[in-house]
Amino acid sequence: MEHVKLLLAIPMALLVSSGVYAQAPAKTPDGQPDIQGIWTNPTITPFERPVELGNKATLTEAEVREMERKAAANSVDRAPKPGDPGSYNRAWTDAGTKVVSTRATSLVVEPANGRVPVKASAEARRNYDLAHVGDSWEHMSTWDRCITRGVPAGMFPAGYNNAYQILQTPGYVTILYEMIHETRVIPTGNSPHLPSNIRLWNGDSRGHWEGNTLVVDITNYNNKGWIATSGATQRIRGIHISEKLHVVERFTRTDADTLLYEVTIEDPETYERPWKVSIPLSRDPEYKLYEYACQEGNMAVENILRGGRKQDQ
Repeated sequence: MEHVKLLLAIPMALLVSSGVYAQAPAKTPDGQPDIQGIWTNPTITPFERPVELGNKATLTEAEVREMERKAAANSVDRAPKPGDPGSYNRAWTDAGTKVVSTRATSLVVEPANGRVPVKASAEARRNYDLAHVGDSWEHMSTWDRCITRGVPAGMFPAGYNNAYQILQTPGYVTILYEMIHETRVIPTGNSPHLPSNIRLWNGDSRGHWEGNTLVVDITNYNNKGWIATSGATQRIRGIHISEKLHVVERFTRTDADTLLYEVTIEDPETYERPWKVSIPLSRDPEYKLYEYACQEGNMAVENILRGGRKQDQ
């Protein structure tokens, strides 16, 4: 009888252990949580919450269906109006047709109203730049000038090329951004930040693991970039950064096909208080990343400035 109990216990133990293993996050050969793969984040969820929604944090299932129905209906090519030269057709865009899986009403999740607490002085500077784009390249974004989309700006969804390939090696996490084809290498050891007199476009990233979450602390920014460079970020596009900018990113693989990206942004010269963005990314092993050769043949800056000189005349 004891032998029978033992035989029954062995399969049960195997089932329990296999179930636990199936739910545990995958590990890299050096024992770190595995967040590798190709991840995408196109979405119709607005960056900031519409004012009329107040503190409404999530959508109902019916509201999700209606938003996605409207997005699908609008995702068609239409002839431009007379006098309008038009823009890209839909074959070249990928802004998404779905809301984020969390059903959040905005990508900004803190403060409670889903609105970025921008200081009036920062908005005034943004407005000046956007009104004088034709005067000088200095009023254009770093994306227009093919320098960088920025950090964390590069993780915010845009109109297309919303893909990221993550690779891990001992002591490092590397992110290849499809947009601008930029590669970011994040040390994950205990090395300190660079000296404070060294200032970088994308700041100095230093990562460490907290359980299954990669936490990236970013300091040492210069004061030349923008916090967001895509039109999809609405009124936040064009808000300048300062040398006091401090960013903390969190990458958490919540299941086999979801990587939750959270970022808290603090800059006392620009915002009334810190604010936070949350975006779930989806794993897409079939996605093909192509080179985004931003500067090659890019006539936009030259043509915008030429147009500005025509206006001066």
